[in-house]
Amino acid sequence: MFFYLLLLFTVVPLVEFSLLWEITERTNLLFTIALVLATGALGAALARWQGLVTLWKIRERAAGGGMPTDELFDGALILVAGAVLITPGVLTDAFGFALLTPPLRALVKRGLKAWFKRNVKFHVHTTAPGGAPSTPRGSEVLDVEVIDVRPAPRDETS
Repeated sequence: MFFYLLLLFTVVPLVEFSLLWEITERTNLLFTIALVLATGALGAALARWQGLVTLWKIRERAAGGGMPTDELFDGALILVAGAVLITPGVLTDAFGFALLTPPLRALVKRGLKAWFKRNVKFHVHTTAPGGAPSTPRGSEVLDVEVIDVRPAPRDETS
């Protein structure tokens, strides 16, 4: 993991800098600055719009009683796309715009789901009121009749 982070934070900026330098050499500095600002602004606007659409889908799925798994993955990938799009650079912009296209995002999402199924384990522990461990299903059930011994409420309007 350390190697990947080192690669991400050292090699990617060097490649980005060399690409921006090459663009500046072939065009001019003003064009390069305009390109970086335009892709950042356009990327932020697209990420915001797709993020709001995804948030609406999450709310609809949750209101219908479903688990918005796909929508949450979409939201996370759109967040990553927005973050790399506001980072100056050509390579990161290409990656960010790719994540904002639904067909390519679906491919990444499928790969992430497969990775999660292979590598992430979930354990759930529940407790009953008072902090006692809950009883497992199939344990002894007590059938009782409850009698309410509280006095009936008085009617204070009369």
